[in-house]
Amino acid sequence: MSQDIIIRSDHLDGAEVSWFAPICNDDYRYLGVPEDQYKSTFSHTKDILLTAEKNGFRNILCPSSYQVGQDPLAFAAAVAPMTSNINLLIAIRCGEFYPPMLGRYLASLDHILKGRLTINIISSDMPGEKLSSEQRYQRSREAIEILKQGFQEDRVEFKGDFYNCSISNTDPVKPYQKGGPLFYFGGYSDHALKLCAEHCDVYLMWPNRQEVLAEQMRSLSHYAFNEFDRKLDYGLRVHMIVRETEKEAKEYAQSLVSKLDCQQGEKIRNRALDAKSKGVSLQSDLRDQAGIDGFVESLLWTGVGRARSGCGAALVGTPDQILAKLRDYQEMGIRAFIFSSYPHKEECEMVGKYILPHLKTVSLPQELGRIPESTPETPLAAGKRS
Repeated sequence: MSQDIIIRSDHLDGAEVSWFAPICNDDYRYLGVPEDQYKSTFSHTKDILLTAEKNGFRNILCPSSYQVGQDPLAFAAAVAPMTSNINLLIAIRCGEFYPPMLGRYLASLDHILKGRLTINIISSDMPGEKLSSEQRYQRSREAIEILKQGFQEDRVEFKGDFYNCSISNTDPVKPYQKGGPLFYFGGYSDHALKLCAEHCDVYLMWPNRQEVLAEQMRSLSHYAFNEFDRKLDYGLRVHMIVRETEKEAKEYAQSLVSKLDCQQGEKIRNRALDAKSKGVSLQSDLRDQAGIDGFVESLLWTGVGRARSGCGAALVGTPDQILAKLRDYQEMGIRAFIFSSYPHKEECEMVGKYILPHLKTVSLPQELGRIPESTPETPLAAGKRS
């Protein structure tokens, strides 16, 4: 690990490896070509989640969208009793819920999951509103502070720009985890980075050149430590296409966009509320920097971003190539990965076959002491290694 990047879990030699639940209708065989068999239904997405658990993934991201798909909280509550090992990373849009009531919902869900709940903080505008970056992240800051009060105290007292709360519970529901679930967070503006440094646990990055990722980590880690006396962990959200040969992997990548109409791709990219965000702009810039084959550095292919507004690049290669790349990321200090590919169930099996058996995997809530000591360790808690 780079000695000038300060991370909280510098003692870990494993990583939390996650998959993606496309509850927002983001599942295709050919990007931009919807098919009924991949539509976001509870049955389809549940099967993807259970496939991820069967293959040894330690967490799964359940995203949020106003335009398409299912509600992540309802989905999580429904699938929680069906799972036993995998964590759920639930996207929460700050401003959508009254924070004290949201806290009670999350605490209850954490008990259903027996401490396997993690939270992805989202700070986008609500439909029809247009707040400044400073306002959006201030609203998220207030929501997080109220959630933390409710998780840790018997009374919530808060006065802010967006919320005023004075609530006392005689028998409050506290989360299963000590101190509450971990907060995962992604954002690139100055206001976003300040919020993450002050209050969040895992900073999630979208794909970029390794030197760019390292500089992002270096800058934020020093800011968090110097300004707030805090250490963060770091994660990478990236797609993955792994095949036995490099030729097969690249051919499959090209097949994904072989039927993509440029106008349909642009429509998909622009439908999200964060389509004009700095992070999305950086993914667009990455595509512009790529060569004619779509690769911007070894194994990192930007073609998938032609039909996505967010994470816009994929690792494409053989198992040995991709494993070497992942170990480079781990050496940089990355302790969480969120993978996906198309179609999600079939590609989950591919990553489970070729990649996961050769990685030591961990659950960050367990490693950071959030799970009560009296709780028996799950069968996968020690991870997998070849």
